[in-house]
Amino acid sequence: MWNSGVAASGWSWPRAAVAAVITAVAVGVPTSVIDTPYFTRMTPVQWWNYPTLALTAVWAGIRGRRTARAAGSTSGALTAIGSALAIGCPVCNKLVVGLLGVSGALSVWAPIQPALAALSVGALLVAVIIRWRGRGCDEQSCTPAPAATRGIDKVASLSR
Repeated sequence: MWNSGVAASGWSWPRAAVAAVITAVAVGVPTSVIDTPYFTRMTPVQWWNYPTLALTAVWAGIRGRRTARAAGSTSGALTAIGSALAIGCPVCNKLVVGLLGVSGALSVWAPIQPALAALSVGALLVAVIIRWRGRGCDEQSCTPAPAATRGIDKVASLSR
């Protein structure tokens, strides 16, 4: 049953792995968490940058293929951008330096980055949970998850 719902949603391990790698490269290279000769980071990579990047990549892979019903959803893109802002070098971010200056980027923005990383990863987790709860849905019908059905049955019995 789980495999049929997963197959119907278009999700597969190879597709998830490719999405995770693309997300890791798209977020990790410009922020220089993944070291390349293309970008030089002016502040050291913090310990929490690596798990944030890894969770962003894994959860983006798990999120799966977007359906026609979710075509307008931008939660995955916004949380990936949030992760990039959270793990990026505070002095390398032109917007932050333009608004706060270099000293403001280090004294104001840098302390906020761990909270932004937690919010971004949390938002991705919520997006994954919502996506996987509706994985049996298509454009015509939706079979609710058992946990959701129990809540609906309790509400229906109370309203009678």
